[in-house]
Amino acid sequence: MFPVIIISGPSGSGKSSTIWNLLKRDNNPCPLRLSVSATTRSPRPGEIEGIHYYFWTKQRFQEAINHQEMLEHALVHQLDYYGTPITEVEPYRHQGVGVILDIDVQGMEQVIQKYPDALTIFITAPDLQKRLFDRGESEESIRRRLETAQKEYQYIHRYQEKINNICLEDTVNQLQSIIQHRLQMIPKEKSCVR
Repeated sequence: MFPVIIISGPSGSGKSSTIWNLLKRDNNPCPLRLSVSATTRSPRPGEIEGIHYYFWTKQRFQEAINHQEMLEHALVHQLDYYGTPITEVEPYRHQGVGVILDIDVQGMEQVIQKYPDALTIFITAPDLQKRLFDRGESEESIRRRLETAQKEYQYIHRYQEKINNICLEDTVNQLQSIIQHRLQMIPKEKSCVR
């Protein structure tokens, strides 16, 4: 089976844009999908249940943790829970699909305990404050996200690959190349199918 692909990075680094642009390409080395995370935060404008996130109550999230239905989970920005349901990963890996997890450093630490062969990639970007401001974040949200980013950068050495997102197209190309390289290292009978 193709290993899980973990992509982390601070808010505003362009993780989501990079992943969505990669998934739109038809020349990927393997069928790829982005796992849909669950969260207890409210939907943002344009976000769709089951596409962007599963929007759960705190009670529903706690039940999933209690029943060991989560691959990983964390309290993010000291406000809301985020996590990956196991059903978003295992069935697809068994079908030969490469599963991308867009998760934070806490989640990465949990996932590599279960999948030590996971491919881990950290995306950074220059001037996070400006990116967050341009995204329409409030001053309080920007302050909180920059504090979280400082903590996340302390884990960057735990990632196998790092990409500095200066140009989105170049970042997507780098990500695709990293995945292609990992695929070449996996015996054909264990890799994803084309």
